[in-house]
Amino acid sequence: MAGTVVTFGEIMLRLKSPGYERLFQTPSLEATFGGGEANVAVSLTNFGMDARFVTVLPKNDIGEACLRELRGFGVDTSCIVRKEGRMGVYYLETGAVQRPSKVIYDRAGSAIAEAQPEDIDWQMAFAGATWFHITGITPAISAGAAEMSLAAVKAAKALGLHVSCDLNYRKNLWKYGKTADQVMTELVKYVDTVIANEEDFQKALLLTAESQSAVETGELNVEQYQTIARLAMEKYPNIARVAITLRESKSANHNDWSACLYNGADFYLSRKYAITDIVDRVGGGDSFGAGLIYGLNAYPDEKTALEFAVAASCLKHTIGGDFNRVSVSEVESLMKGSGSGRVQR
Repeated sequence: MAGTVVTFGEIMLRLKSPGYERLFQTPSLEATFGGGEANVAVSLTNFGMDARFVTVLPKNDIGEACLRELRGFGVDTSCIVRKEGRMGVYYLETGAVQRPSKVIYDRAGSAIAEAQPEDIDWQMAFAGATWFHITGITPAISAGAAEMSLAAVKAAKALGLHVSCDLNYRKNLWKYGKTADQVMTELVKYVDTVIANEEDFQKALLLTAESQSAVETGELNVEQYQTIARLAMEKYPNIARVAITLRESKSANHNDWSACLYNGADFYLSRKYAITDIVDRVGGGDSFGAGLIYGLNAYPDEKTALEFAVAASCLKHTIGGDFNRVSVSEVESLMKGSGSGRVQR
């Protein structure tokens, strides 16, 4: 097993309306924490790996509560920086049937958005680490966060770490003057493993297969994904592999879920899961990323690693909250075909 996996990004206060209610339908909100890279760190500790989460948190009781939550999962919080400011917030309304889920961000001016590159000592943050994971959400927060992100991947590569990046394009975040492609095309030059969906490639790296986009048609063309992966590796020869998540949304409650992986020579397509009664899909992509990191470190071949990642993220759709709370044995059980949901006694 690899050494410590380091992740870097923003963790937010998550305020969700109860059940399938509209926001403020009743005067209650469920308060938890979540954020892409923190979600990955929590998943990895649940899988038995050492994970260190790096971020900037406010010096207040909300920041303290967040630290306690992360430590409770066994995440190393020793390199989290505390500064004056606020914690970012996101509001979630869970959709049902034809009504989609809705996320509203309130994260402008958060402690990490106001931070600067010199606030984090990357030599210390990467001590004992072999892997670094980041997403395209972090450099979208602010110009300072984009600078920190680029400094992080450069430092990670200089120290010999494997770098993974989930491109994670979020159109509602790129507001500070730079577009996603202006930042991400530079950052991806330091990445070994890229995780994405088709829209991420289009908006973050300006890469599009010649056939009509599945983002527009809603239909998946597997050959097209191999083409996009090949284009990415040709343009960025530093990339060792590309993993692409394949979500087919039938409704807010019913998605088909699978993924593919291309390493420049071999193309693997995973088993497809029909997830017909989704509990919470937020964090599904993060659980895939964590599953892939674990799988690539724990199994001898990439096909098994891909299957582990897809099974782990399938199970996340059954769990409320941002964090995936499953073990390796539960994921492996699903990989082997145990998906009936029968009571285990």
